[in-house]
Amino acid sequence: MACQAKAITLLLSILAVSLFKPSNGAGIAIYWGQNGNEGSLADTCNSGNYQFVNVAFLSSFGNGQSPVLNLAGHCDPNAGTCTGISNDIRSCQNQGIKVLLSIGGGAGGYSLSSADDAGQVANYIWNNFLGGQSSSRPLGDAILDGVDFDIESGSGQFWDDLARALNGFSQQRKVYLAAAPQCIFPDANLDTAIKTGLFDYVWVQFYNNPPCQYVNDATGLLSAWNQWTTVQSNQIFLGLPAAPEAAPSGGFIPSDVLISQVLPSIKGSSKYGGVMLWSKQYDTGYSAAIKGSV
Repeated sequence: MACQAKAITLLLSILAVSLFKPSNGAGIAIYWGQNGNEGSLADTCNSGNYQFVNVAFLSSFGNGQSPVLNLAGHCDPNAGTCTGISNDIRSCQNQGIKVLLSIGGGAGGYSLSSADDAGQVANYIWNNFLGGQSSSRPLGDAILDGVDFDIESGSGQFWDDLARALNGFSQQRKVYLAAAPQCIFPDANLDTAIKTGLFDYVWVQFYNNPPCQYVNDATGLLSAWNQWTTVQSNQIFLGLPAAPEAAPSGGFIPSDVLISQVLPSIKGSSKYGGVMLWSKQYDTGYSAAIKGSV
């Protein structure tokens, strides 16, 4: 009887763990860095809710500009006060969380003027945030896992060249590449880049885009999702706002609706990678509510 009781206890323990682990190896990606009140990067990772964190944003670069890292109220790179984040980055990575530098954003002053310009930007990112060396690494000596392309303005030119240049450094140390296109297919800015097939993760923004976001039902969203699963990437993520106020033009899906009506319809895709959320500032319980079902 004692052995049988132990076996039952073990079975229940395994079942409990499985209920709280994401299925299919899927996970949640979050953006961090745009509000000083959202907690530290270490706190974000210690929540146990995320598998990816995009540090946002490298908001100005390219076309002869001096690159600018904007982490809102967290720290001031010009004063050297962001280098302490290195300890947080390593803490996250020690938990198996990938930490990426997000470039672009909705309000940045960025553009690429040529393939050569893209190469120069890639060299800057490699030396200042990835596996290269520089005397002016804004986040200190920690090595980020890769780069997220959140390109929301300008033209669609030369982002493919930037992707190729960054991927070239993978011969020295793997550089993971992610893209955050709008859900309207194909994306106006990132289509050519995504077609390189170099992106490990594509987390599509199904918000602030009424034609393809959740509006009363998931019809438009699912139609767009099916288009996005045709792109050359092994993992496609459903990008959502973590609260209604995170997306002024809509797209928020209540957690119970997401779990019951949307996730069952997209998790059957072999390319389903999980859910991306904008952003840590607004995630006051949403990721915790959905992580067991992602």
